[in-house]
Amino acid sequence: MPKNHRFALTVAAAGLALLAGCSDSNDSPDPVVGPVSAPFQELIDQGVTRYLGAYSPMLTETQGDVINHTFGTGDGPLCLDGSEFTMATRDQGSEELVIFLQGGGACWSTFCLATESAHKGIPKAGILDPDLAGNPVAGWNTVYVPYCDGGLHASDRDSDSDGDGQNDRFQRGLHNLSASLDVAVRTFPSPKRILLTGVSAGGFGTTYALPLVRSLYPDVPIELVNDSGLGLGRPGNPDFIRMLMRDWNMAAFIPANCENCVGADGHTTDYHKWELAQDHKLRLSMMSYTRDTIIGITFIQPTGFRPATDTAYPACHARQS
Repeated sequence: MPKNHRFALTVAAAGLALLAGCSDSNDSPDPVVGPVSAPFQELIDQGVTRYLGAYSPMLTETQGDVINHTFGTGDGPLCLDGSEFTMATRDQGSEELVIFLQGGGACWSTFCLATESAHKGIPKAGILDPDLAGNPVAGWNTVYVPYCDGGLHASDRDSDSDGDGQNDRFQRGLHNLSASLDVAVRTFPSPKRILLTGVSAGGFGTTYALPLVRSLYPDVPIELVNDSGLGLGRPGNPDFIRMLMRDWNMAAFIPANCENCVGADGHTTDYHKWELAQDHKLRLSMMSYTRDTIIGITFIQPTGFRPATDTAYPACHARQS
């Protein structure tokens, strides 16, 4: 979750290649539960879609080929420091859609190092640069979701971090994500294919965004490329992920009937299996990078971590047929 933008073209290309190479057979690990007729209905019943349809932008501004959508303050979308939340779209007349979730740190009760505000526009870097030679999604329509809640795009809690009796930390990732996806479906109501992707905190965010994206696009094939959000817990602290979920008020994202979605070791890797079993129009590619220092140092903390390398460790699961 580095604070600088890390939109690697090679990551997207590798992810799409992994998806293309995945088998649709049942050779992948057995799902936690069997397929269901309505994907993620249990999560919907638990409230993960509670803010869909609740907010509209107070301001839309055109900036070249990008439209910025800014939301008002109050009880709705908001950034960590209390500033306005803004997101952006680019319409290229495509029948395919990229939904990109930005990364940038994390913030909880005992630690806070995260992007605190959202900037307008779409960074012209990596797969977000339509003019970049070799970009596999250069001509696709784009929805860009900045990261400014410090809670993996899924948080829903305001707090008083300095104890003065006034809330000063606004972790409203679920508000921001829901509002952004409402803009997405209004702007691009009928894509034939969706690439849902993000990096670091945004990689984690794709896991939690998926049920919302599926509820808005019930019949569209989704290809999910998760960069550096594998769901690995902290060694020696199996309660770490559960602590974050409590801090961020995101328990609704964990299905009650999935005992291993947060494992005894603190990993949430079985959650990905559960999502694959839920959605037969989903394909998933995952990878992680040792150069992601916040993931390596703050979260996973592996022995002998070396942040200066570019080594990728991809993993692939096919959709369940």
